[in-house]
Amino acid sequence: MSYCLNPTCPNPENLVYSQKCQSCGSQLLLRDRYQVIKPLGQGGFGATFLANDQGLPGEPSCVIKQLRPSGSAPHVLQMARELFEREAKTLGKIGNHPQVPRLLDYFEDHEQFYLVQEYISGDTLQEEVKLNGILSETGVKQFLSETLPLLQYIHEQKVIHRDIKPANLIRRTQDARMVLIDFGAVKNQISQGAVNQSGQTALTAYAIGTPGFAPPEQMAMRPVYASDIYALGVTCIYLLTSKTPKDLDYNPNTGEMMWEQLVQVSDHLGNVLRKMLEVSVRNRYQSATEALRALEIEPYLESLAKGLLIKSDTGSKERTQNHLDNSAVLCNNSAATSTGVAQVAAAIRARRAKAATEAGGLHQASGMAKSTTFVNSNSNGSQVKTSKVERKLDTQALLTAYQKGRRDFALHNLSLLNLQGADLSQTNFHSTQLQKTNLQGANLHNSDFGRASLTRANLKDANLTKAYFNHADLEGADLRGADLSNACLSNANLRGANLCGANLTSAKISDEQLALAKTNWMTIRPNGKRGLL
Repeated sequence: MSYCLNPTCPNPENLVYSQKCQSCGSQLLLRDRYQVIKPLGQGGFGATFLANDQGLPGEPSCVIKQLRPSGSAPHVLQMARELFEREAKTLGKIGNHPQVPRLLDYFEDHEQFYLVQEYISGDTLQEEVKLNGILSETGVKQFLSETLPLLQYIHEQKVIHRDIKPANLIRRTQDARMVLIDFGAVKNQISQGAVNQSGQTALTAYAIGTPGFAPPEQMAMRPVYASDIYALGVTCIYLLTSKTPKDLDYNPNTGEMMWEQLVQVSDHLGNVLRKMLEVSVRNRYQSATEALRALEIEPYLESLAKGLLIKSDTGSKERTQNHLDNSAVLCNNSAATSTGVAQVAAAIRARRAKAATEAGGLHQASGMAKSTTFVNSNSNGSQVKTSKVERKLDTQALLTAYQKGRRDFALHNLSLLNLQGADLSQTNFHSTQLQKTNLQGANLHNSDFGRASLTRANLKDANLTKAYFNHADLEGADLRGADLSNACLSNANLRGANLCGANLTSAKISDEQLALAKTNWMTIRPNGKRGLL
């Protein structure tokens, strides 16, 4: 089908390869190059269409956005043209990122303005939730770990997206990566009637954004970078509940969205989302990097939140807010990378654990506590001995706890256990010791192994679909025949890991990581194809 772009055309649908519209006589081949196939969406700013680019071999698909100014007066068209060119340049700059559609072309034709962008094939998050249901906590953390760095990149280009929501996030079919679309580049309208005292026509910037997803300051037409963080937080609530903002209640006194009673997440993720969703912009995360740092120090957040027990030079112990403030500053200053944050947080937690042990011992209901000593270097280069508490469980205690509904085994020592064939899906093993643990054939679907140590673990034929291995150590692990489809292996150490026959379809993993592992012709790569590099 060929589709007519004349906004006033009464019947825009035409036969394929038609040269002119049968209803209004308009030329159908835009700029003698783009054949419009069908509309994709329409709003106050104009409309979006799917098209084929006949100027390139294979006639690849593309998306055409048509801006329709609210009037035809010369000064209105001139202002629209200036706005259009400015926004097109912004899109061109942002589109260098692999998770943003590339700007392919922009032009004016018959007083209509057009942007041509790369077409992203895949389902939106809104479509995914409707089809597959809500995401688990692990799924939401994986989503945030992929979108927060993208958001930081966009903000570094001095751009505020202003319309982040499930319908504007697409999981690209070819590599399962999250792509952010619809940057609102032309979601400003020209007002013909608004003339100021100097006689100039005003450019009216409407409160761009989707009600409920946009925070108060954005609806007041004063968006900041933190406005996008709020919208991303609302998106997470949708992923956890399948409810849009209009389906949720709000606190009439504070304006806060009332979502906490609808989700089942850890205190850590709950606190991260709570801060993302602060109505007051000054209390919200000020940058995507700040939110990502908070997300990645999960095992240690309680220590930061409740304060620290620190041994003074005279040997006395005191808990003070100053220590907490100083520790927070230390975290912010030294967390240039996620690894740095984890190291700082580990040291903080270790100091608290040591103090608690000296005060009378640590009793864990889930198992025995073992205190070990290790050495850290402080800021001036000297070495300091600290203690770390490891919670040890045997096989039966672990399985019994899981059967009773427990899903959090973060920071436990589960090394050398025989868990062959066990059902441990959707479990939190963040920073857990699993060296040489037998997990052959185990169901570990949607489980969190972030920063866990799985060196030489037996994961042969295990179900690891949608599992989270960010910064995990899998050196020498046996993953033959394991199902790792849609798993997140970003920054994981795969040196010497055996991936022969493993299914890595749509897994988040780099070629550099795969080059360090063992693969064979039976290995299914992220693109769905079999074979070696």
